[in-house]
Amino acid sequence: MLIGHITKDGLIAGPKILEHIVDTVLQFEGDNNYSYRILRSVKNRFGSTNEIGIFEMTSSGLTEVKNPSEIFLSQRQINSSGSTIVSTIEGSRPILIEVQALVTHTSYGIPQRSSTGFDHRRLAILLAVIEKRLGIKLGQYDVVTNIAGGVKVTEPAVDLGIISSVISSYKDVPINSKMVVIGEVGLSGEVRAVNFMEKRLQETKKLGFSKVIIPKNNIKESKNISDIEIIPVSTINECLSHLI
Repeated sequence: MLIGHITKDGLIAGPKILEHIVDTVLQFEGDNNYSYRILRSVKNRFGSTNEIGIFEMTSSGLTEVKNPSEIFLSQRQINSSGSTIVSTIEGSRPILIEVQALVTHTSYGIPQRSSTGFDHRRLAILLAVIEKRLGIKLGQYDVVTNIAGGVKVTEPAVDLGIISSVISSYKDVPINSKMVVIGEVGLSGEVRAVNFMEKRLQETKKLGFSKVIIPKNNIKESKNISDIEIIPVSTINECLSHLI
C-alpha cells in the first residue's frame, strides 16, 4: 500500500507513472468543518469505481456510517421554508440530503449568489430558468444555497430540489416535510428523467417519506414501489403546484 498527497486540483502529487503502476487508487474526500469522509475509488483495475464508503471521524478513529441518509437528515428543521429533501446517488448508493436556500432583499448594488456543496454556475442557470419560466424576478434578491452536512453534489437530479427550495424561501412557505423531490431541470423548464430511480424510491420509502415528486418519464420505474404516493411531473410549474 502506498500513501501519498494530492494537489489542490485533486490529482495525485508526483509523477503520473505511480498512478499507472498501481491496481487501485482510493481517495478520501471531506470538509474540514464536518466529521464525515467519503472514500471513493478513482481507479480500480479489477472492479467497479462506482462504489463509495462513508465514514465518520470519531475519537477512536474512522467508523463506518451504515445509513448516511439518517445522519444527514437528523438535524433538519421541520416546517421551515427554503428546505427540500432530495435524493442523490453517490456511486451506486442512494442518499437523501437536505437542500437549503435563503432568498433575501439585497443590500448591495449587485445581488449576491452563493452556493455551498453545489456548483454556483449551475445555480446561476437554475435562477435564470426561474425568472424566465416562472416569471419570478430575483434581480433584487440575494440567493444563498447550501447542501446540509457538508456533502458536495454534482449530479443534475437535485436541480428540482434547488428550485423548490429557492421558491419556498422566496414565498416564505414551507414544503411538506414528508415529501422528496427528484428531477433534472432543462432550460425550457421541463423536468427530465434521471438514472437509478427505483433505488432512489426504495431509499425514500425506507426512511418513512410518504410523497415523492419524480419526472414523468421515470414513471415506469416506480411500478414496483408501493405504500408511497408518487407524483409525476413534466414541468417546474406542475411541481410547484404540488409543493406550494
